[in-house]
Amino acid sequence: MRRERAQSLKHVAVPYDSDRAFLDLVVPRVRTALDEDRRVLVVNRPDRLALLSEALDGDARRIDSRLSSSWYGHPHRMLAAYHEYTRGRPTLVIGEPVWTDLSEPRIQDLIRYDSVVNAALAAAPSVMMCLYDLRHVPEPVREFTSVVHPLVLGAGGETASGRFVEPHELVLDGDDAPFPEPGPGACLVRFTARELKRLRQSVGDYARAAGMDRNLISSLVLSVSEIAANSVEHGAGFGTITMWVEERDLVCEIADPGGTLDDPLPGYIPPEPEAPRGYGLWISRQLCDRVQMRDEGGVLRVRLRLSLDSPGSS
Repeated sequence: MRRERAQSLKHVAVPYDSDRAFLDLVVPRVRTALDEDRRVLVVNRPDRLALLSEALDGDARRIDSRLSSSWYGHPHRMLAAYHEYTRGRPTLVIGEPVWTDLSEPRIQDLIRYDSVVNAALAAAPSVMMCLYDLRHVPEPVREFTSVVHPLVLGAGGETASGRFVEPHELVLDGDDAPFPEPGPGACLVRFTARELKRLRQSVGDYARAAGMDRNLISSLVLSVSEIAANSVEHGAGFGTITMWVEERDLVCEIADPGGTLDDPLPGYIPPEPEAPRGYGLWISRQLCDRVQMRDEGGVLRVRLRLSLDSPGSS
């Protein structure tokens, strides 16, 4: 028997197949939220925002709106933004990514973070409606709609999803597979507690030589340093970092022979403000384009991926 979810968040999948259905499902709930003095955020494409604004008429001025293209551009920063927006006040959040032209890794990341929302925002006094235009949503995304949402909204109202799984139980394609081998020309650096400063210098030098935008190098160095320091303090006390360039990304893998994955959602849940530790992976997930972890043969491997190019560069 499924246990009752002791949380304030109501996380709802909202599939629709026409503009009329979009308005019928969204407009009444926005008006109700405004009547309840909830803060309302709508994240969508410009045409959807315009359609909703016209239907709401004067009430459109009372909602916050953001563009999907920027809001969903980095899944972990999106999670941090949701966390900040919903903190301490009843809210209604209505969001819809643009799924077309996304890479498979980015689609998987968005699915995973949609699941993580259930844990990360569990105590938020919020309703979060995730919209899915069935005319454009890829099949892999449709498959997980009812898996990552406890509730599904249709013309007849909300129903509990019989396929929902808790965030720490979600398994996507490749999650259980070993990491691929590092790319050609990979550079390996060993480190101990005494060598963290040298490690930071080595990472910065490698990134500069690879042609990374200078504004991104500090983000990479900080991310590597945080995870290496955690290996020194809580793992074996030493480890290795392997660096290589893959297409236009710089990949860094920190290997900790004494590390373990004892947190089911490592780095996905923001640490409490007064917490003395727990910020390393949370920060690294915000600074890097992708963070992956594997526990392989008693060695904890953390792979950081960051584009060599700053956003918007040609």
